Amino acid sequence: MKPDLKAEFYNLNPELIMATAEMNGFQPTGELIQLNSYENRVFEIRLEDGDSIIAKYYRPQRWSRETILAEHAFTKELSDEAIEVAPAYILKNNTTVETVDQIHYAFFEKIRGRMVQELTEPHYKKIGRWLARLHNVGAKKKAPQRATIGPTSDNKWEALDRLLEKVAPEVVGRYEEAAIRIFENLDDELVKHQTIRLHGDLHRGNILELSNNEFVIVDFDDMVNGPEVQDLWMLLPGADYKNSEEINWLIKSYNELREFPMDQLDLVPLLRGYRIITYAMWIQNRWTDPSFPRLFPNFGSYSYWAEETESLERIAFTIANS
Repeated sequence: MKPDLKAEFYNLNPELIMATAEMNGFQPTGELIQLNSYENRVFEIRLEDGDSIIAKYYRPQRWSRETILAEHAFTKELSDEAIEVAPAYILKNNTTVETVDQIHYAFFEKIRGRMVQELTEPHYKKIGRWLARLHNVGAKKKAPQRATIGPTSDNKWEALDRLLEKVAPEVVGRYEEAAIRIFENLDDELVKHQTIRLHGDLHRGNILELSNNEFVIVDFDDMVNGPEVQDLWMLLPGADYKNSEEINWLIKSYNELREFPMDQLDLVPLLRGYRIITYAMWIQNRWTDPSFPRLFPNFGSYSYWAEETESLERIAFTIANS
């Protein structure tokens, strides 16, 4: 009888976690703290020397070994350029990825920082320079093992058809119309721009501020090939982002080290809409994970889909009148 990989992943055995640490040369105390992570299973493991490591067990059938190695290779390149990231440790197999019970895992340095509660002008200026450095490295070569952002490039059209089956019937027609308009326009616009390796999911929660007021960017799980603006827009305010102080701070500091392609700012509404849709797809695809109904209790309700539809329609209206 084949093992149920998903069941094993949902309920990882603490003894197995400790064993994977020991077999790779670490000396755990036995103290284990599970950290917040929806997609993977992530733990802080305390070590006998008083330090800690972060252990990440990747969701089965989500990433191949090759896609994870591509992520780790990118963070290693960034670290070699003194760019503030948390690269994976080299394990006993001389790579950064090992497998136990068909579940891939990796270990990382424990970063002792705190999430930034509010981004200020100094934060934006530092992040602008950091992104320019990251993109200078990201542009050096492609990552064919990783996805390229976009409905067609990332096979999201069929996923949209499946999602529409779940949308509340009262709004499904409106949702579909707005989603198709966003998908079609994003497909049309993305072909006009170069793609480079990106962080892919850079929001405030992935920025850890250190005690010396510097910061480290973490969680490259969603590393992707795409336009540079993908790594900026989630840090911006709402609809009036083009006239905001935040975008001026970011781009001015970015331009100190790399020229930012200003025409990509027109992609921001489309990327916002794309994220709304693909986030719903992600929840739908993870619904059999016992934690997801608890984390997203309103998912699938009429109020959920009505709110999502209104958000997409606002974006679609902006597109139609731009």
